[in-house]
Formats: sequence, C-alpha cells, structure tokens
Amino acid sequence: NSFVARTNTCGELRSAHVGQEVTLYGWIQYQRQDLFLVLRDFQGLTQIIIPQDEAHSHVKKLLSNAPAESVVRVTGIVCPRPPGQENPKMPTGDIEVKVETAEILNSCKKLPFEIKDFIKKSEALRMQYRYLDLRSFQLQYNLRLRSQVVMKMREYLCNLHGFVDVETPTLFKRTPGGAKEFLVPSREAGKFYTLPQSPQQFKQLLMVGGLDRYFQVARCYRDEGSRPDRQPEFTQVDIEMSFVDQAGIQKLIEGLLQYSWPEERGSITTPFPSMTYEAALADYGTDKPDTRFGMKIVDISDFLRRSDIPFVQNALSYPHGTVKAICIPQGARYFKNKDLESLKVSAKSQFNQEIVEIICRPDGSLKSLLTKFLGEEQQSELIQVLNMQEDDVVLLAAGEHKQVCSALGSLRLESADLLEAAGLVLRDPRTFHFLWVVDFPLFLPKEENPTELESAHHPFTAPHPSDTSLLYSDPTKVRSQHYDLVLNGNEVGGGSIRIHSAEQQRFVLEKVLKEDSEVLSHLLEALEFGAPPHGGIALGLDRLISLIVDAPSIRDVIAFPKSFRGRDLMGNAPDFVTPEELEPYHIQVSWPLAEKEAKKN
Repeated sequence: NSFVARTNTCGELRSAHVGQEVTLYGWIQYQRQDLFLVLRDFQGLTQIIIPQDEAHSHVKKLLSNAPAESVVRVTGIVCPRPPGQENPKMPTGDIEVKVETAEILNSCKKLPFEIKDFIKKSEALRMQYRYLDLRSFQLQYNLRLRSQVVMKMREYLCNLHGFVDVETPTLFKRTPGGAKEFLVPSREAGKFYTLPQSPQQFKQLLMVGGLDRYFQVARCYRDEGSRPDRQPEFTQVDIEMSFVDQAGIQKLIEGLLQYSWPEERGSITTPFPSMTYEAALADYGTDKPDTRFGMKIVDISDFLRRSDIPFVQNALSYPHGTVKAICIPQGARYFKNKDLESLKVSAKSQFNQEIVEIICRPDGSLKSLLTKFLGEEQQSELIQVLNMQEDDVVLLAAGEHKQVCSALGSLRLESADLLEAAGLVLRDPRTFHFLWVVDFPLFLPKEENPTELESAHHPFTAPHPSDTSLLYSDPTKVRSQHYDLVLNGNEVGGGSIRIHSAEQQRFVLEKVLKEDSEVLSHLLEALEFGAPPHGGIALGLDRLISLIVDAPSIRDVIAFPKSFRGRDLMGNAPDFVTPEELEPYHIQVSWPLAEKEAKKN
C-alpha cells in the first residue's frame, strides 16, 4: 500500500484488523438489496456493509445507486461478521467493513458482459473489450504468475550465473529460410526493414563481441497468417553462451525452470529425460511426444511378415515399408462405431493412410478383417505382441515408415481426446512431463520440391560432430546439434550449437541450401574475426505459461493478444492509411484490392 491513499487492499483484512479504521479502493463486484456490496481489487474481495441509519443516508444513497464495476473509495471500521454468516470460501470471509464515508470515483456504464469467470462470453467480445476482460480473476492470476516467473528467470540468469540482459533491434533485414517476416517500409525507395522472427543473428554477434553470456525477454514476429493458437507477435526467453556444448545448455535450462517454477504447481525433477528424434517418431509419431500416457506405437512388421495379408506384404516390399499399431485400452467400452470411423477418416484425409481396427472381445477372441488371414495360433501371438486385454482396440497401419508413424501419432492423440471426453483421465494437466528431443536431422527435403533441402531448425545450426564429414558428401544423412524441449506434448523451447566457422557456414548456405549468402555477409564476415564456439536456446514464454496455468489458449496469458486472424479487435488494427501518409515511403496501394479485403474482413 506504499505510495497510494488506501490503508489496505481488498484481499488482506482478517480478524486481527477488527476495530481498525480502513480506507479501501476498488470496483463494485455486486450489490445486494441496498444492504451490502462486495468490493474487489487486484488482491481480493471485501464485504462492505451499507449504513442504514439516517445520519449516513447520503452514503447509503450513493452506494445503493452505484452500478456494478463503478470505482469507489470507502472508509469504515472493520467488524467481525455475525455468527453463522462467515464465508470460509473468502480469505476475508470472517470480517466486513461498516462504511462511514464513501466516494464514487468513476461510475460504470452498462457492461457488454459480466466480469465473472463463470460467465461464458465469446472470445471476440472478450478481445474487443480486453480491458474489461483483464479484470477477471483468471487473467489477473495468469499475468501476475507470468511476471513472477520472468522475474525469477532474470534472478537466476543475471544474479546467479552472470548473464547480460541485452536489448537487440526490432528493425532489421530479411533472413533466408524460416518463417515469413513482416516488412516495414523505409524512406529509401524500394528498401524495407523486416521485424525479426527471433534475435538469432544478433545473439551470435554478441558472442563474437565477447559478451560470453546473453539473455533477453525478446519480442518476436512471424507473419504466419491464420494459424490457430499462434500469435503474429510473441515473447521468448532468448539465451546464448560461448564455449558451451549441448549438455551445458540443457543443464542451464533445467536449473532455470526448477528455480523459476511456481511453488503452487509442485516441484519438477531434473535432469529431464532425453529421446532421439528417430525414437520419438517411431514410438510416438511426432517430434513433440506427450509422455503423460502410454499407447506407444508398436512395430509388428516382423510378426506380420509371415502372414498372407496382401496389403501388409505390399507395404513391406518397399524399402521403408513398415506395419505398426497402437493399442487403445478399453477402446471398445468407450468408443462408439462413429468414433472409430472418424479416426479412420482422419488418417485418410490428413495422411492418406488406411487404418484397420482389431477389437479384443470379452471372450478373448479378435474381431477384425485380418482374422481370416491369421490362424488361431497367430491371433494368439498377435494378442501377446500387442499386449491386448479384453475390450482393447488396436489401430493398425501399413506403408512408408514416416507416414505410418505420423498417422498413428495423430490417432494416438485423437484417441486420448475421445477417451477423456468419455470420462477417462489420461493427461492430468497438473502433472508436468518435460523431455529433451535430440539428434534431429540437419536438413529435410522441401515439401514443395523434395529434391531440394531446407534447414530442419535454421541455417546456423552446427552438424553433429560425428557427422561433419557427411555434410560434404551426403547432407541428407547429417544429424544436427539441435535440441527441443517438450512439455506435455508441446514444444516450449528449441536451440542448437551454432556453426562458428565462416567457411562451413558459407558452404551450408550456398552449396546445401542454395541461398544467396550475400544477405548474411555481415554474419559471415564476423565469423572470420575469431568467433568463439557458441550455442543457445529460446523458450516460448507464452506457451510455457499457458501450460503452467492450464489455459485453453496462449491468448489467455497475453495481456493484449491478436485474434485468430491476427487482428487487434479492440483497437481495430491493422488499419488503412491515407496515400499522403504513404508518400514518404514510396508506396502506392491498389485500393480496389484493399477495399475487397476490407469487405471480406
């Protein structure tokens, strides 16, 4: 309460304060029959008794007529609540304040929605009136917890481990590869800045500059269009170190998260388990596995190789052919026929992958299209290989390894959704399973042109020391020194050891990625002036906090987020500007096209 006129907040009064005169400021949460009201501020609620005697009639009239969410000042005496009227659900539930004087500081007009967490309102309305939505308990809690976590991270990095907090520019130039960047016009005709998708180049240049340990709570920008649960501007905890290896970065991050982890969310155990990219894909069908539940992918290629099932034999005749399956415990009990159909349709539409189901009946026999190809002994072996129990459902897929794994990985998560919708708890949001995923490929074939390569992480990632020679002979086989941090099936961080040799960096850009290295001439030159070995990582702060508080969207942990389409519904941005305002930037807009876009929006 320092620096302000109140004596106490609305959340701190207790029985020990009985008899004291207090002054409180806050919003009227609600009012009951002109007898009492509940006053709310950032810290909690206090019940305020409206005086009924003639001497305070002006106070009664003032408070009785004040609309909900009006801002008021009240001064009064703290009293115990009458016996039997205590409210154990409120921290201030043993007391109330009898008003002596009051003042309406600002009256509130009719609200577009009630400021209560249990009142359902559309996300568009919440974002249009975000300043009202911010008054809700949940958003207040989310933003305050976010602030506490960031402060603890600063303490750990700067005070305990000698990191330097450096702000890097947000106006820069185009970077080859990666996500699409926002363009910012300049007054030089035809020349544009871009907003950086991360401070990647700057943090590497800080290592060349000898800062040794850098960090920043960095604003980053990606023009990714309409993507669910993504934001065009987002925040990451950006870190870079000199003379470090992968194990050093991982140990730093484990310590950082352990130190900054909120007490009310329990403790986290370090070191975090680690898994290779290949193992993650083979067992979970994704490079960000949710390890809170089982249902791992099982390879049954060897078992079915002896069978006469035509589509199985066809799949196994190809070089990367495989047969894999997932076993859904109690699936027959919880799934309806339409659920199984929806899973098969999903695999077909997303991955062009056919799925065959196998159901274990209560008598232990199997129900499937495959049983006519398998004898009783083979069926019994299959039950053992898949560890099937009564009422389990197996989803089987045959085809190219990566496609099969990706399809089954997706079905694993969809099946978990269906089981949880039916009342089974598989993924407790109060448990936190961290995992390092390592040994990613350095390059991947481009989707639009598989004969060309692109960086799996970014073009500055160093090859695995064991695979350096392959970089020059067969780059598709090179593993990288790239590591991702996964939490409950969500990527919350990613980093790598960087290339610190100008020669190797130039080779990767020009010969492997076929990029114009001139765009990065400043970085390539810097690497020639005694660049130290270095590496780093970036943690996605929005995603991390949303998982800690179990928020349905990252928008619930950002004070002023953009909508699904990247719009600010409160301030109506982006907006049109006049031709006169564009003139200094040598830009002309095709107005008919812009008007068409406006109508569409």
